[in-house]
Amino acid sequence: MKDEANPAELVAGAFVGEELVGAAGLSREQRERTNHKATLFGMYVREAARGRGIGVLLVEQVLRFARESELVEVVQLTVSESNSRAIALYTRCGFVPFGIEPMAVKLGQQYISKVHMWRRVDANAP
Repeated sequence: MKDEANPAELVAGAFVGEELVGAAGLSREQRERTNHKATLFGMYVREAARGRGIGVLLVEQVLRFARESELVEVVQLTVSESNSRAIALYTRCGFVPFGIEPMAVKLGQQYISKVHMWRRVDANAP
């Protein structure tokens, strides 16, 4: 059964004029014991648009979606361990690392580790 007030996934877009320059999504867990959690996914800002605060605005919008769902209490994400700019962005937005997944992604013969991060989204959270 579809819950229109609490969709399973939402995607936010950032535009400069009519040009899409960034996007980020939120995917809510569907199982009863884990539906208090959601995952921030697909975060991307075009290189030419970076450094303007668009990433922060996208994360803030995704967190707003999470708060408005009334079910989500925690948002999690993963980020490549080597992506220090993204880790710094998520840290500024209140996310805290809780582990590293070695060999999370394989590209050809190269492995990429992922940092797992989380934050609360209730009214008491920043």
